[in-house]
Order: sequence, then C-alpha cells, then structure tokens
Amino acid sequence: MTFNLTILGSGSATPILNRHPTAQVVAIEGDYFLIDCGEGTQYRLMENHLRPGRLKYIFISHLHGDHYFGLVPLLSSLNLSGRTDDLWLFGPRGLWEIITTQFRYSDTKLNYPLHFQETDPHQPTQLLDHPNVRVETIPLQHRIDCTGFLFREKNRKRKLIAEKLPADLPVAFYRHLKDGNDVLDDLGQVLYRAEDYTIPAPPARSYAFCSDTRYHEAMFDQIRGVDLLYHEASFLDDMEALSEKYFHSTARQAALTAVQAEVGRLMIGHFSSRYKTTDEFLVQARSVFPETVLAVEGETTEV
Repeated sequence: MTFNLTILGSGSATPILNRHPTAQVVAIEGDYFLIDCGEGTQYRLMENHLRPGRLKYIFISHLHGDHYFGLVPLLSSLNLSGRTDDLWLFGPRGLWEIITTQFRYSDTKLNYPLHFQETDPHQPTQLLDHPNVRVETIPLQHRIDCTGFLFREKNRKRKLIAEKLPADLPVAFYRHLKDGNDVLDDLGQVLYRAEDYTIPAPPARSYAFCSDTRYHEAMFDQIRGVDLLYHEASFLDDMEALSEKYFHSTARQAALTAVQAEVGRLMIGHFSSRYKTTDEFLVQARSVFPETVLAVEGETTEV
C-alpha cells in the first residue's frame, strides 16, 4: 500500500527565497492528507504534480501564519475549480472563525461540504479513523496551542502466494485466507490453511509530524518506535538560547528526541531564515542520531 510523504515547504516564519513555509502531503492509497498550509501551498502542490482536487483531509497544527496563511486561498481555489466532494479540516480553536470571517466579507459560498473538527492541544485525541490509517493529535509545547499529528497504518491483510493457489480455488475464499482464516468444509474440516497459501502482511507503518515545539519529553511515549519522525529544527547549537525563548528546537534536540523515542528515521525541517544553508543541521543531528535526513522540498519519502 502506498504510504509516502512529500515535502512542500521546509522553512519557518520569515520568508527566504529558496524555502517555503511549512506544508507537506501524506499520500495513502490515492488519498491526500495535507499537513499545514503555509503561504503559497496551492502553488507548491501544482509544482509537485499533486492535484489539489485529490485532497480529502487537511490538518493545521497551530495559528502561526507560516502554518496556515495558504489555507483560505486553497479552499477558495477548490471552490472555483468546481469541487463538490466533502473536505475534512482539523485544526485549533479559532481557525473556523478565521475562515468563516474571511468568506463572509468576501461573499464566498462554498459549493462543497467543509467539515471542521477542533483539535485538543492538551491530550492525544483520535481525529480520524480512515479505512487504511488512524490519525491522532500529539500535544506539543509551543508559544501558542499547537499539536502534531500521528499517522498509524492499520494492520494489513495477509498476502496470497499466487503460485500455490489451486486453480479451482473459488475467488470467494481469497478473502478468508487473506484475513488469516482457514477455509473449512461443511463438517468443519480444514480444506485450505491460511498459513499454507498466504504470508504475513508487512508490519504496519507510522509517521509522526512534530512542528513547532521545544524539546518535549512528554511526547516520547506517544511517538515511541514510529518509522519516520518529522521534527522541527529551527536552530543550530549557536542559537539554543533563542530557540528556548521562542519555544523551538535545535537540530541536536530533534535528534535527542529521535534517540529517546527510539524512532526508525528522523527528518528535520522548519529551518530558520537566519541560516542560508542547511548542511550544518544535518551534521549536528547526525552526531546524535545517524539516521537523520533533511526535509528537502519536492522530495517524496516512503514511510
């Protein structure tokens, strides 16, 4: 099953020409989940050949502009393009008021249903029970209420061993075998054992998005063991005091989080515009957690 992440923006609040504000797309079996929507996100979607019309779910972490200033333009463009499909929006208290106020004064009436659910910044809460994945909030520690998002793939069905399947095996039995159930005859005798004709499904995968936040030990247990962790790394060690003041993290602190939470891989982003290059971010993070990569705009990573 497809489960990948495309980075649309890796920068922070102050604009810089070669970076864009936070936005990324999780793609799961054809459904697009947009996480944050900084200014210009709809252009970044088009540049990366991700059709905005395929968005089904949007998650906004907090109400600092570099994480949501692109939302109203995106919603408006979807309306102008003739969208009629439902769209689900998850975000903090106040977001719905911001959107409806702008639409009221621009006399915008959406032609598609937009469903809003307010997030709880204080405790983990399940937001979505999708056929393929569950999504829950991760309470973060920032200057204002802020949540991360945890995507956990549901357990997949076992895989059929095509070359072992009898030619006369009814197709209706495939589902039983993939569910791990033996096929029985009318007397309850085993006709086909699931373990003979299937192999276990790959382990369920998981992705955690954590931006913006200070080094925050309280979230370690919730994200423990995730396959891929995206963690903000706004600053290097030389600005650790500034990072603490503004409730952000350094590259080294992001890596310490990855170590303490025993994650598989770490991706760092949300780089401050004070830094014109990002090479040193990777150096400092990898000195603590070698399985670290940079969030590179336009790149897609398999979870």
